[in-house]
Amino acid sequence: MTIDFLAIGTVTRDIATADPTTTEYVLGGTVSFAAVTAARLGRRPVVLTRAGEDIDLSVLRDAAEVHALPSEKTTTFANLYTRDGRVQYCYTPSPPIGAEDIPERLRAPHIALLGPLVNEVLPDVAPSFGGETIVAAVPQGWMRRWDGEGRVYPTQWREMARILPHLDALILSIEDIDGDLGQVATFLEYVSLVVLTAYRDGSTVYRRSPDSRVEIVPIPPRPAREVDPTGAGDIFATAFLLRLDETGDPIDAARYANITASFGVEGQGVTGVPSHETVLDYMSRHPWER
Repeated sequence: MTIDFLAIGTVTRDIATADPTTTEYVLGGTVSFAAVTAARLGRRPVVLTRAGEDIDLSVLRDAAEVHALPSEKTTTFANLYTRDGRVQYCYTPSPPIGAEDIPERLRAPHIALLGPLVNEVLPDVAPSFGGETIVAAVPQGWMRRWDGEGRVYPTQWREMARILPHLDALILSIEDIDGDLGQVATFLEYVSLVVLTAYRDGSTVYRRSPDSRVEIVPIPPRPAREVDPTGAGDIFATAFLLRLDETGDPIDAARYANITASFGVEGQGVTGVPSHETVLDYMSRHPWER
């Protein structure tokens, strides 16, 4: 059976504070939000991840086929939201996931989303798929480091030149590049499609043509009544790729993804993620011209 959507990366145990002794955990991580989003939007997701015995994957298994590689402990994050933005702490990062960990039957999906969180997705994963697969990445986990206390900080993406040439799309937030738009130009030297999200301000599509001209298209947001912003970028990335696979139009796909993510933040966790029909209905009732 053809796989619609494959998400690769570690799952996480997300805690509400920066105290690692906290015993209440919520399943998180790019692959978790991506899988639930893909299922809600009517696709058949598969997840390749690392997880320990310290996390319950039943919710994820309800949404997707899950291939859980062994790990002594599950990657743990604390996400704190302040007036100045999000502060993260990382504990017990998982071991890597490499090309050798991908089963043969998972190497030809319609879409492969690489969602590293702790630099665990190795550079040899991106070129592991055939030419018919849309290969994309949410690179935040390649662009972060953490100190001895677990506090997460931005860092240089050292393996960028080994990964980007094998991608069809790079999807990231303005927070990932610390507001430095000059980095987008660098990414476009390697990959022809970059989508930059800007939280409540929508997103921007950067598309490089064969003659190296770059088209820049801002995509307006859908106003949302925010309840929980965690995972909004992962919801956006998944929705964008599913719509791109369906229409081949990155501008339409970005608008579809803006709307999907805006519904997503209106519920706790993944409860707000809408159906494909809900998103299309909103798009038809609120037409937008480029």
